[in-house]
Amino acid sequence: MAKLEDEISKLKKMLFEMATSIEEMIAKSIKALKDSNMIMAEEVIKSDAKINRMEIEIDEQCIRILALQHPEAEDLRTVTMIMKINSELERIGDHAANIAEKAIYLADKLPVKPLIDIPRMADKAIEMLQESLDAFVNKDAELAVAVCKKDDEVDALEPQIVRELITYMISDPQTIDRALTLILIARDIERVADLATNIAEDTYYIASGKTLKHHAFEQD
Repeated sequence: MAKLEDEISKLKKMLFEMATSIEEMIAKSIKALKDSNMIMAEEVIKSDAKINRMEIEIDEQCIRILALQHPEAEDLRTVTMIMKINSELERIGDHAANIAEKAIYLADKLPVKPLIDIPRMADKAIEMLQESLDAFVNKDAELAVAVCKKDDEVDALEPQIVRELITYMISDPQTIDRALTLILIARDIERVADLATNIAEDTYYIASGKTLKHHAFEQD
């Protein structure tokens, strides 16, 4: 069993390293957007290949443990949830790359408006991702629930951003293309928050053995 514990510990470390890289990708993609920095945005896009390799490596390690170590009970839940969280993290990396691609598109164009709410939304999504991973590492069910509750804050910002950008599009049709791109960026960030929520729900399952889906905490 000591060997299995070591293998799972190694998996968690790999997952945490992957998550740290993805957090940096999101932060850099938003900074590239704010600063119209094409070089930084291209770095984010290139980083996505590294994330894809990490996902494959973690997946293969999980499959090897399941095949050779035959984990049971909590260990089995942990390994299967690591596989799921691994997939969620890879998708978050894709969204970071999507934001970077849109930042490149907008880099040489006049800004529609000062960027305030989109970076604020991104900060909240990154915070959710960090806390969901902290909850996972520490098997903290309470923190997992707190992350799920924060998703409402991010969800509330997206329609607010969309409404404001629509007013710009109506008043000046020449802004439509740029405003729509910002709306798509807000949607990418909202999906990052959703995926961080999924990780928190997976963590809650590992920590408690119970399912936390569809805001089930609101029924308690």
